[in-house]
Amino acid sequence: MKAIRRFTVRPVLPEPLRPLSDLARNLRWSWHAETRDLFQSVDPGRWAASGEDPVRLLGSVPPARLAELAADGPFLSRLSAVAGDLDDYVTGGRWYQDQSAELPAAVAYFSPEFGITAALPQYSGGLGILAGDHLKAASDLGVPLIGVGLLYRHGYFRQTLSRDGWQQEHYPVLDPNELPLALLKEPDGTPAQVSLALPGGKSLHARVWLAQVGRVPLLMLDSDVEENDLGERGVTDRLYGGGSEHRLLQEMLLGIGGVRAVRTYCRLTGHPEPEVFHTNEGHAGFLGLERIAELADQGLDFDAALEAVRAGTVFTTHTPVPAGIDRFDRELVAHHFGPAAELPGIDVERILQLGMETYPGGEPNLFNMAVMGLRLGQRANGVSLLHGNVSREMFSGLWPGFDPDEVPITSVTNGVHAPTWVAPEVFRLGARQIGGRRTEDALTVGGSDRWDAVGEIPDQDIWELRRNLREQLVLEVRERLRASWRQRGAGTAELGWIDGVLDPDVLTIGFARRVPSYKRLTLMLRDRDRLMDLLLHPERPIQIVVAGKAHPADDGGKRLVQELVRFADDPRVRHRIVFLPDYGMAMAKKLYPGCDIWLNNPLRPLEACGTSGMKAALNGCLNLSVLDGWWDEWFQPDFGWAIPTADGTATDPDRRDDIEAAALYDLLEQRVTPRFYEQGRAGLPDRWIEMVRQTLTLLGPKVLAGRMVREYVERLYTPAAHAHRAMTPDAARELAGWKARVRSAWHDVSVDHVETSVAAVTATAELGTTLTLRVRVALGGLAPDDVEVQVVSGRVDPEDRIGDASTVPLKPTGGPDTEGRWAYEGPLSLDRTGPYGYTVRILPAHRLLASGAELGLVAVPSEEMGEGAGVLMR
Repeated sequence: MKAIRRFTVRPVLPEPLRPLSDLARNLRWSWHAETRDLFQSVDPGRWAASGEDPVRLLGSVPPARLAELAADGPFLSRLSAVAGDLDDYVTGGRWYQDQSAELPAAVAYFSPEFGITAALPQYSGGLGILAGDHLKAASDLGVPLIGVGLLYRHGYFRQTLSRDGWQQEHYPVLDPNELPLALLKEPDGTPAQVSLALPGGKSLHARVWLAQVGRVPLLMLDSDVEENDLGERGVTDRLYGGGSEHRLLQEMLLGIGGVRAVRTYCRLTGHPEPEVFHTNEGHAGFLGLERIAELADQGLDFDAALEAVRAGTVFTTHTPVPAGIDRFDRELVAHHFGPAAELPGIDVERILQLGMETYPGGEPNLFNMAVMGLRLGQRANGVSLLHGNVSREMFSGLWPGFDPDEVPITSVTNGVHAPTWVAPEVFRLGARQIGGRRTEDALTVGGSDRWDAVGEIPDQDIWELRRNLREQLVLEVRERLRASWRQRGAGTAELGWIDGVLDPDVLTIGFARRVPSYKRLTLMLRDRDRLMDLLLHPERPIQIVVAGKAHPADDGGKRLVQELVRFADDPRVRHRIVFLPDYGMAMAKKLYPGCDIWLNNPLRPLEACGTSGMKAALNGCLNLSVLDGWWDEWFQPDFGWAIPTADGTATDPDRRDDIEAAALYDLLEQRVTPRFYEQGRAGLPDRWIEMVRQTLTLLGPKVLAGRMVREYVERLYTPAAHAHRAMTPDAARELAGWKARVRSAWHDVSVDHVETSVAAVTATAELGTTLTLRVRVALGGLAPDDVEVQVVSGRVDPEDRIGDASTVPLKPTGGPDTEGRWAYEGPLSLDRTGPYGYTVRILPAHRLLASGAELGLVAVPSEEMGEGAGVLMR
């Protein structure tokens, strides 16, 4: 029989055990070993059955066991110590509080998904895991962050396989009352709500759930409330589900509703109001519109409000491909804004202008969320050095006239939260070497370039650790494989072979990620005979563990999964290659430490960062990867191997896959497996162990989320906070008026004449020579204070394009001449040998600009003038 109503019945904890409730509600337990050990000791069997979720555990422990623990002195002492440690962690000063700079009072961090723990399944892949790690690292560092997301009642899908290996999706219903969440409530005890106006006089209401991530509150908006009609209740049903309008409503709720939720939270708790708003990918971009509307209510016009909002906004792009960006039809967006819908005080055309692709190569009828993010954020970044380059190229149309390397998008390379992803055995080995507190600090705050203490760990200890972790993975794989085959319809009698799957003494390769085509899940199958030879080699075999989910709407990705599953089902190799369905955080925490090699073979440069290999590296796993994302930046032969790429434009995709797959097989046959299996004098693989040691010593400190968040604070959040403070209402009006004046006058700005102090520039000049440049420019209706005239110089290629350029401002030498032209002068030092050239340009200049390229305006000499004056040496 089916219940007509569902309740969540919470246990009443005896008074001495009340701190257990606080510990369960703060998600720090998900990365704090002592807290997890405490909960495990409550009831080891129920802890495992609960999926290591303290809230579910406490809901299942019998009253008799609770009474027993309430009288258990040693347990209560441990409970008191762990609760006290949490209190110190949440209230004490940390790295952020020790900084002398004027840091932001608070930062609001918006993301469509957050991967904090498997007990709160609100993530689909790398973007969400990165966002979760960002919050955890901010908490460890004491950064006053407020996270903002949505609460999806079905989360992302759960994955199983059919008998023939086809991916099947399941959407379990999540009850927020059974999750480690609490409702944000008004002083009278009623749930706090935010609302959005919808077309046709309707409204979208959402409650605000609070997840406490250490020191960081995470606000999650939930539209499944009684005040909504059925359609509106389903807005937060699934992560990345539904059609265009469904996605648009999700993103309006995240951005606009999210700002309203932050305001409500700060009002109710006294938390400082954010000075900086960080948009993690374009999904939350509408937050800027809500902030413009707030300022409009305070008397600012749209243009001034736009400048004030941009000053304090940071935008992070995570995609290197235009297809990965949410884009909406212009008419759909227009329908949801304006007098009869949301933000009625803002002209719909101004809203549309922020997101339209009004640049060469764009589609002018599409509203692009990343483009809006860039136009609403004064500071923007990609997530690795290579991805920064790709992003500058991809979005260069927004800054016409500038070389891609001057497009104002920087990069902060992602990191991973070590306490979440480092196996307890690895942590204990470090703690044995330098102590638990120092190990914890090294993994959270970071700051050092090397972990030299790793060099003192004996080879035998490192090798025993690696084998222990591999053995744990083998047992985990067999358990998961058996469950998967039962779901696929197999009987127990058919599954005896699973007891022989994988071998704890065989080189183990891991490959786990989402399954879009560019990640090339099946590249390893390109030459199946060669792969079989590797798997079944009599002296140097390999074994491979694969996991990954294809998007529910991506049948191409599902076919790739099926292709790999069918290969792994082959009785000849199924003991050496497995596909594990339902890849998620719980599986990943076993997979990364247990592998010897982490394989990554995307189409370069389509991997923005790819943090799974970082998590593997922190556990002593070596990377075998295409030079893409973070691996392009930090690869050294000490840390692993680089798969050569065939990314020339003339190479067709099939040929490219053949070449790169062959390179992968060559590396495995000739370099990777021999090194793993060769033994030194002590019977240990000395050279392999040394690579593990170097990975931990030199790569470990780089890949930390603590390093990443410190970079955000120093390079983006703090400058944004200073810009926000400088952008008073009067300053915002001044800057908006100045920009309007500059834009209207720019068509009359030009470089009219350039000459050097040398009468006739010869084909060569001596290193160290300094020339004097004299330039005559027309400024139209502008004054010298409105512009900067620069000389740009550097080495030139055969087409006379300047690379690795340096810029020097020139100074006006007096007033305008009779024709209204201005003379500028300055030195040009020839400080590099080889082909060398220069040009002159004019940029807008204002004290409140973050970059000279901000307006996308530049004036350069005509081609005819350039031919006479621009190249000094060939």
